[in-house]
Amino acid sequence: METIRERIKRLLLENLGKFYTANDIIAILGLDIRPNEVYKHIEHIAKTVNRQYSGKIEIVMQPPRCRRCGYVFKDLRKPRKPSRCPRCRSEWIEPPSFAAIMD
Repeated sequence: METIRERIKRLLLENLGKFYTANDIIAILGLDIRPNEVYKHIEHIAKTVNRQYSGKIEIVMQPPRCRRCGYVFKDLRKPRKPSRCPRCRSEWIEPPSFAAIMD
């Protein structure tokens, strides 16, 4: 029996280069958790993958983006979906997505 982290890691590593949002991961794996929990798991998975594969494979994040004005949230330290765009104040934010890529 795999843990949630192991299942997320396997999904990302089996589909190199394919980006998934937290909601995609929840739906595909049939998880009963919130997107914020997926973000926490991905933080740890990224560290593990980097260590296991000596930097040859890494987990990358496409940052959230405002669907109204196109503003990209580049300066996020941790993965999350912002609630509102600082430029246009829209709440129509595209969530971050994650993929495993090979260097």
